Amino acid sequence: MGMFPFFKKREFFPAAEKAQIVEAIRMAEKETSGEIRVYIESKNAYMDAIDRAAEIFFKLKMQETDHRNAVLLYFAIDHHELALFADEGIYQKAGADYWNNEVKLMLSNFTKENISNGIVQCIEHIGQTLKEKFPYIPTEDKNELPDDIVFGR
Repeated sequence: MGMFPFFKKREFFPAAEKAQIVEAIRMAEKETSGEIRVYIESKNAYMDAIDRAAEIFFKLKMQETDHRNAVLLYFAIDHHELALFADEGIYQKAGADYWNNEVKLMLSNFTKENISNGIVQCIEHIGQTLKEKFPYIPTEDKNELPDDIVFGR
């Protein structure tokens, strides 16, 4: 235990579930130029979840992808909030109904015991859509954003 144990970063998921989420991101991005990131924090006390997701999206510089096809999955665990924020390239190609349905599907896949499965399934669905709308081009594509989960406070 460190000198200041009250500053210990909270663990939202066991290591195996974190690894499962990161692997889902890697697999989803394998066949697309699109990028997926997951941001998890305990609380969002300041704004609407979609506004918070937008703030984080721009803070992580996700709008700088070549094809404007990055997607952020945002979660405030203690406040039971989530949002999907997609850059204009993929948002326009998929349409508003698609994103609303993905949120509903993710919520239906969550269980009290295992939120990570709902996250993984959403990543897989978004990955498939990115593959259809922005297929992988071997001569051009590179991993533009890290695949790791970003943990807030």
